[in-house]
Amino acid sequence: MLSVQLAEIVDQPLPGVGEALDLVTGFDEALTNGFARLGEDRASALTALAGAVAATPLGDRVGEAAAKVAAGSVSEENVTALAGGRTALLGAVHDALLGRLDAALGRERDSWAEPSVAGTTDNLLSGCRSWLNELAITGWRGVDHDLVSAVGQTMEALLAEPRLRRLAVLIDGLAGELRASCPVATMEVVPARRWADLWARALMLTQALMLTQAGGLPAGAGEPVSGRLLVLGVDVHEHATAVQAQVHAILEPADGGRCRLVRTSVAATKVDTIVGSAVWRLLTGVPVLLNALAEHRSLDIKDMPLLSGGDLIWHDDRATAGEPADPFTTARVQLGSALAPAAPPLERHPVRLAEPVLVEGYSVPKGDEMVFDLGGKTITVDTGRLPSCGPLTPAIVRGSESCIGLLRWDAGRWLLQPLAVQGMVKKLPVTAHNGDWAQGPTDPKIAKAEARNGDAVAVLRERAGRLLRK
Repeated sequence: MLSVQLAEIVDQPLPGVGEALDLVTGFDEALTNGFARLGEDRASALTALAGAVAATPLGDRVGEAAAKVAAGSVSEENVTALAGGRTALLGAVHDALLGRLDAALGRERDSWAEPSVAGTTDNLLSGCRSWLNELAITGWRGVDHDLVSAVGQTMEALLAEPRLRRLAVLIDGLAGELRASCPVATMEVVPARRWADLWARALMLTQALMLTQAGGLPAGAGEPVSGRLLVLGVDVHEHATAVQAQVHAILEPADGGRCRLVRTSVAATKVDTIVGSAVWRLLTGVPVLLNALAEHRSLDIKDMPLLSGGDLIWHDDRATAGEPADPFTTARVQLGSALAPAAPPLERHPVRLAEPVLVEGYSVPKGDEMVFDLGGKTITVDTGRLPSCGPLTPAIVRGSESCIGLLRWDAGRWLLQPLAVQGMVKKLPVTAHNGDWAQGPTDPKIAKAEARNGDAVAVLRERAGRLLRK
């Protein structure tokens, strides 16, 4: 029973996880104040983190770096080693949590294949690493507009290089958050964990880029696959300037091989005035995918690149719409036996956990925080992640009896993020999926309001075209 499986991971704290995260918190506090101003307590925090990885291949290097930084030698090499130790510790937490989840669900996971590497150097990477090192020396509390703007020229050059685009977007995002918070010294609360995560990831990505020729992706990545894609659900990530639809699905290989859990993502830039169902109209380049989401159809794909981490690089011209395929039927029949992808090294972080699950036979007791009661065991439902571009609402989720969702680990506990639900609302059967409005809202009230307010995307495109013609 899934209720018993979930109870195994929800009710039983995993030994060592809390202690490991406390070490990361100590490191982040030291980074907040800057490695150039380490007191005894913060120097001890670096030493403690180094001790946690002492038995690993990183042990000697991180221990040496912690000692040198504590002594005042804040070199780029030492800072990178410490970032690597922090990343490794969070990776161990990720692996422990994912291992328990897989064991509870009986889910088999593919093993990670180490890519071949080929050394390369890049002045842009050196400039990027120099800026990240300066952030570590100064600390978040010392960040001002001059320090943030120092990366501007490097970032523009990064954005111009397709193979460095992933790093460029990450640096751009971190710089943007710092710029909006300047001067950071005046902030009451610094998002130390988030900024340290971005900072460490950027440093590790520059390291990966120096060892690979494929922009941070494994050399030779992208095994072409063909077969039938059965959609489970779509997770919509929406921000003021961007939207991404990440589709979770099961791939039935054309060669008759084992079914695999995969995901594929499509994204677009936007402005903050485009919200709700209008965001789907930004994804104009993937009509076949959007049609499959809206009409609950399977997809026949041919020679679609599949990365080792389970990500399909979507090419809409390599996909055709198939027969109707109910995601709940797919989940009931195939989710339990599908092979899950390996976690890429740079993705091994607790916040990256998002595992598709099917939960049924629960009740939803009243309360301020929504939970699913599975025979006396409860799991918290993350209604804050419900997107505004689909029909799922807290009220619909509360009336549900079956849910396809993503099991996430956040702030020390497991949460369930709904992607689709079935149930009763006002004594009527209801089925709702995040992707139901991919070709326009199906709710008459929403459609009427949208028609009355006009098409914001079309208006903005027309105005942009007019400006470009002048």
